[in-house]
Amino acid sequence: MARNTGPQCRLCRAEKKRLYLKGERCKSSKCPITKKRNPPGKGPRTRQGKMSDYGIQLREKQKLKRTYGMLEKQFKIFFTKADKMKGQTGENLIVLLERRLDNIVFRMRFASSRNQARQLVSHGHVCVNGKKVTIASYVVKENDVVEVKESSKQLVVIKESLKEYTKSGVYPWLDVDPDAMKGTVKALPLRSDVADLADLNEQLIVELYSR
Repeated sequence: MARNTGPQCRLCRAEKKRLYLKGERCKSSKCPITKKRNPPGKGPRTRQGKMSDYGIQLREKQKLKRTYGMLEKQFKIFFTKADKMKGQTGENLIVLLERRLDNIVFRMRFASSRNQARQLVSHGHVCVNGKKVTIASYVVKENDVVEVKESSKQLVVIKESLKEYTKSGVYPWLDVDPDAMKGTVKALPLRSDVADLADLNEQLIVELYSR
């Protein structure tokens, strides 16, 4: 499984916003983005000139790609799928990314971050409709049941992550039983359902790949 193994906080600084790549720990006042306002690079006082249209489009793409913890090749595959679907490509892309199994595990509060969710899936701790699935990019469908494998329900990381369910709940298109460590995809998500990407302009990503 290809993944980004570099410093996670560096990616947030590059995008000038919290991407919550480390889950709840990113909400801490100790997060480097609160201390280092400049983007990573040579010299803390490196000045940036006016960004070109291409640069703006690239930053939006990088922001979305890094939020979901994907590499370029993986991201391009999902964009191609979204482009072939009916409707607006940008919205289709976000909906497809939301339907990835690792994201669903994260959204259901079985993991505190998408990176942790990806690890749970790849290590065989997650089942979909009663069958173990180890592919993080597996795209769930409406009415699919996602649950923690019976032998994995004693994992401390999952129990700790589920504490967030009592604080924040889950998105309305998901239904979760925290005691059974099981959830159902009640409906496919809409672009408007993804509140943490409200400031993202996905049309710029479409324009970037249309060059």
